[in-house]
Amino acid sequence: QVQPVESGGGLVQSGGSLRLSCAAFGRTFTNYAVGWFRQAPGKEREFIVAVSRSGSRTYYSDSVKGRFTVSRDNVKNTVYLQMNSLKPEETAAYYCAAAIGILPTSLPNEYPYWGQGTQVTVSS
Repeated sequence: QVQPVESGGGLVQSGGSLRLSCAAFGRTFTNYAVGWFRQAPGKEREFIVAVSRSGSRTYYSDSVKGRFTVSRDNVKNTVYLQMNSLKPEETAAYYCAAAIGILPTSLPNEYPYWGQGTQVTVSS
């Protein structure tokens, strides 16, 4: 089975940018749709964006549309999340998740494979 591993989190000022990476271990990512989610302390896990196996289909939440961009490099077995114009309220742990053979979906329960998360802190 595939094991996603996130990296790239850190501390950034309000309005700044970060690029997160989600690397696949154990299996190639080619056959998996990948979703990004985030969870702040005391809050429910929130969907951000999902991308299809080929990268040709994406599905963004309204809260990040126009500021975040998902892409994938199946040769490098990695999915990226470029985050621009970050806001303090977007401070959270960011997770990537994978599901084989599905269209991109916002439903966390559709993704059986999850990474451990990477912390993003946006200072005001």
